[in-house]
Amino acid sequence: MSSAPASSPTSILDTDLYKLTMQQAVLHHFPNVSAKYRFTNRDKTRLFSRHSVERFRTAVSQFTDLTLTQQERQWLHKTCPYFKPAYLSFLASYRYKPEQVRITFVPVSADGLLGNVEIQVCGPWTETILWEVPLMATLSECFFHSVDVDWNYDNQEQAAYIKGRSLLEAGCIFSEFGTRRRRSYHTQDLVVGALVRASRDAPKKGRLSGTSNVHFAQKYDLTPIGTIAHEWFMGVAAIKGYENTHSTSLDLWEAVYSDSLLVALTDTFTTSAFFKDFTADPERVQKWRGLRQDSGDPFAFGPRVKEMYESLGIDPRRKAIIYSDSLSVDKAIQLQGQAKELGFEQVSYGIGTFFTNDFHTASSGGTEKSKALNIVIKLSSVNNKPCVKISDDITKNTGDQATVEYVKRLYNLNIVDT
Repeated sequence: MSSAPASSPTSILDTDLYKLTMQQAVLHHFPNVSAKYRFTNRDKTRLFSRHSVERFRTAVSQFTDLTLTQQERQWLHKTCPYFKPAYLSFLASYRYKPEQVRITFVPVSADGLLGNVEIQVCGPWTETILWEVPLMATLSECFFHSVDVDWNYDNQEQAAYIKGRSLLEAGCIFSEFGTRRRRSYHTQDLVVGALVRASRDAPKKGRLSGTSNVHFAQKYDLTPIGTIAHEWFMGVAAIKGYENTHSTSLDLWEAVYSDSLLVALTDTFTTSAFFKDFTADPERVQKWRGLRQDSGDPFAFGPRVKEMYESLGIDPRRKAIIYSDSLSVDKAIQLQGQAKELGFEQVSYGIGTFFTNDFHTASSGGTEKSKALNIVIKLSSVNNKPCVKISDDITKNTGDQATVEYVKRLYNLNIVDT
C-alpha cells in the first residue's frame, strides 16, 4: 500500500450513531459537565512512527472543516425522528475544536523514530463526546498508510461480499459496526457497498439491518444502527453515584428516549451487576426492547438472558439480543444456531473489525494476516471524578483502581484485575 496522505473525515456524520444519541442525552441532562478521554494501545508491540503521529496531528487540525450540511440535517430529521429539533440545531452549530485534543509522541527506539502515542481529550462533555470515533478511525488510517504498509485492497470487496452472503444464507440479521478500527475510509466504503450488493443478491433468509456509521447509512440508503454505549453508564455513575447506577442511567435515558432506542448494554460493570438492578424493576424489563452483549462469553449470555426473562414471566421470543463483541462470520452463525435452540426470535449481530480491517500481508501473497490495531479511547473522568469500566472480560477492566475496587465491593464482584 502506498503512503498516500491519510485525511480527516469528510463528513461530520462519519461516526457511529450512538455518539449522536448519547450527545443528545448529555446535552439534555449534563450540559455543563466537563469530560476527559484517554487513548490506550492494548498491543504494546505495535509502535507508531514519528511521521505517522505528525500526519495524525495534521489530520486532526482539519476537523474544524466539518459541519452538518443542510442535506444531512434534513436526512437526519427524516430518518432519525428521535433527534429533537433543538438537538439538530445544536449539531448544525457544532464545530470540532482541535485544541481540545493533546497528542504526544513518546519515542522508544534508539533513533527516536518509533514510539507510542498519547492522546487526551478535554472539554465540555457535550463537545468532546464526538471525538472518540473519528480520532480512532483517523489514527488507524495514518498507521496503515505510513507504518504498516505491507497490504493492499486486492479482493477486499469480494471478501466482504462473500461474508455477507454467508451470513444472509445462514439466516443472520446483521449490521456493519466497523468505523472505529477500520483500516481506512475507503475500506469501509468498499465493505458497506459489497454488503448492500450481497443483500440484494442473496436469498431472503437473513437481512442486512444497517450500519452504525451515519454517513454510510445516508450514502447507501441504510438504517443507522445504535443506541447506547459504555460511556453513558460510566459517566452517569461517576456523576450520580454507583448505588443502583444502572437504574439511574436507564431512567435518564428514558427521559430522552421514552419509546425508542431502548436496547441496553449490560457489561459496563458486569452483566451480573446490571441484572441485579435491571430485574428489580420488572416493568422496565418489559419496556426495554432488548439487550446487547459486548464482552465475556457470548455463548453463556443467551442462556443467562433467557433465564432472566423467564424468571419474570416474560417471553424471551419478544425480546431482542444484539451480539457485538469481536464477531466473525463463523461465530455469528454459531450463535445463530444457539439462538434457535434457545427459542430467541429477535437476534442480530454487529460486526466491526472483521469487516473493515480483515487484511493479509502483500509480501506473503495473502497467506499471512495483517493485524488490525487494538486501540480504544475511553471516558476517563467527568467533572474530575474518575470513570471506570469493569466488563465481563477481565482483560478489559479500565480506570481508577480505587474506584474499580469500590464498585466490585458494592456489587460483590470477584474479578481479577489486569
